[in-house]
Amino acid sequence: MPSNHSLEKKLLTFSTLSALLFALMGIGLGVWMGSLVILFDGAYSFVSLLLTMLSLGAAWYINAPKAKRSNPHIDLVEPLVIAIKGFAITLMCLASFTSAVFAIMAGGREVDTGLALVFGVINLAGCLGTYWGLAKRGKQSKSALIEAESKQWLMDSVISAAVMAGFVLASILTYAGLSHYAVYADPIMVVMASVYFTVVPLKMMFGALSEAYDIYSKNTGAFGNTAQKAS
Repeated sequence: MPSNHSLEKKLLTFSTLSALLFALMGIGLGVWMGSLVILFDGAYSFVSLLLTMLSLGAAWYINAPKAKRSNPHIDLVEPLVIAIKGFAITLMCLASFTSAVFAIMAGGREVDTGLALVFGVINLAGCLGTYWGLAKRGKQSKSALIEAESKQWLMDSVISAAVMAGFVLASILTYAGLSHYAVYADPIMVVMASVYFTVVPLKMMFGALSEAYDIYSKNTGAFGNTAQKAS
């Protein structure tokens, strides 16, 4: 069934603005507080922002009448964009995992858990709200780009939950007089989130590449049959 192009663009624009807000908040607070897990969350939102802008461009190109007339392989654009999204998120997870391992080896990181928990609550609520909006309205748009976008926000929501869990654990350890262990909560949560989220974008990437290959093979066969008939 054809997608609702107008709704698709509105949802991608909404996702772009949300990603920009959370990227600025996460990266700013992460650098200021010296928290790897908050920085990881903000970096993920920044990557989501770039990828959503890519999806917006793809949606505009796919729905342009001129592109449909001039490009016989236009059906490849959507799965290739989704594959790029999966590849970019995988790279970010690997980079975050490496940074967190080095932080653990260096003796952990001390973070103001009170302020971090406030950030965690606001961030989790915002990410869940964005995911819920995209998932609910995305069914109406019938768009694979929106479906991939909602998966990004679901991942961001789980990352935000991991941020909160890490700081709750750090607070408990601090109040229990085990502050020398609390400094490891921040990088350990990044390691756990990175390992988990490496699997999700890899599945997204390979699934999209498989779909792109099927579309390309089908189109190539169709063009070959047309050429044979013409000759």
